[in-house]
Amino acid sequence: MEKKDFEAWLDNISVTFLSLTDLQKNETLDHLISLSGAVQLRHLSNNLEILLKRDFLKLLPLELSFYLLKWLDPQTLLTCCLVSKQWNKVISACTEVWQTACKNLGWQIDDSVQDPLHWKKVYLKAILRMKQLKDHEAFETSSLIGHSARVYALYYKDGLLCTGSDDLSAKLWDVSTGQCIYGIQTHTCAAVKFDEQKLVTGSFDNTVACWEWSSGAKTQHFRGHTGAVFSVDYNDELDILVSGSADFTVKVWALSTGTCLNTLTGHTEWVTKVVLQKCKVKSLMHSPGDHILLSADKYEIKIWPIGREINCKCLKTLSVSEDRSISLQPRLHFDGKYIVCSSALGLYQWDFASYDILRVIKPPDFSNVSLLGFGEIFALLFDNRYLYIMDLRTEKLISRWPLPEYRKSKRGSSFLAGEMSWLNGLNGQNDTGLVFATSMPDHSIHLVLWKEHG
Repeated sequence: MEKKDFEAWLDNISVTFLSLTDLQKNETLDHLISLSGAVQLRHLSNNLEILLKRDFLKLLPLELSFYLLKWLDPQTLLTCCLVSKQWNKVISACTEVWQTACKNLGWQIDDSVQDPLHWKKVYLKAILRMKQLKDHEAFETSSLIGHSARVYALYYKDGLLCTGSDDLSAKLWDVSTGQCIYGIQTHTCAAVKFDEQKLVTGSFDNTVACWEWSSGAKTQHFRGHTGAVFSVDYNDELDILVSGSADFTVKVWALSTGTCLNTLTGHTEWVTKVVLQKCKVKSLMHSPGDHILLSADKYEIKIWPIGREINCKCLKTLSVSEDRSISLQPRLHFDGKYIVCSSALGLYQWDFASYDILRVIKPPDFSNVSLLGFGEIFALLFDNRYLYIMDLRTEKLISRWPLPEYRKSKRGSSFLAGEMSWLNGLNGQNDTGLVFATSMPDHSIHLVLWKEHG
């Protein structure tokens, strides 16, 4: 057929086709398809794909693509990345989607990092770590061996663990290698705290001492308590050391001279914890930057102003029951904004600006669960059998890790948390090192460590 005749025929057919009903059009197409050969069917298939299977990620502006992608969950997006290279490129470049996904998992987000691929990689790393936590496979264990008697005092800082023992020694360990860096002769240690140069010990012999790591020499001795010293803290800037004792008092000392500056009274039970910390919030009683002392006994937490002035009065006394029917546990968290302590009733969080109780967290069977660490996203807890991680946004336990049976005694048991920054949100870098340490009946120290990423 000549081209001119063909075009006239096609126009006539087109006019007739448009006048048909939908059913008649379908029958016409079915008839034409049945008459077509392989070449025509291939042509039809290619053109239908273009008309019907529109690639919206390729056709839409990038901003609109990102808006649509935000409505999909991360797992679906990962599946979509497999559709094509173009889809993978567009989806991987949607920074906000992956940042939000990381935040939902409890991950810390540095908004200054704008590399799109970075956040997708962080999310994949986060998914792996959270799966390990859920499957109870995120940790591994190790032991430190070297003491010849019970280890009571433990303190951790920057990858180093200090242990004080009834064998009249204190040791400083590199947790990553398990090697003992320093070992010095001391007294029986009930509490220890250290920095690069010195070690401060509170003892069952009612005294506090300061030691030099490099030589093992005792540089200061603090005498005045009439009961065992269970907790110590110090601040080099203020030249102040504080100690809590079984004699129901807190003493404030000049760190450099050993002189007792003040004795704080008011507790009616053993003072088992003292914490020196800078205030980070403003209230009628303190301002940001003020140094605050917290002292805790079995039933109460007392708050004291500490600074250049020596004499101070208790600002506030916190408790969870007026009739002293509920005991507080000796571990205490204070970050300058919030005070957190656990009891048989649950986990109590106070706002430091107002001293009001913000919330009480009551996980299942909380009567035997103790606080180790508390952050913005996670809390670290434990009981006689397990180490627990709680998501504080939902107050659900998301992971647990089995613990060996540890020895209890009249003096109590020894255990502490390691690295704490991850409690404010994991970031793929801070989930390393020590998680938990406890002393064992054989005088060793049992360590729970983060397992390296797979």
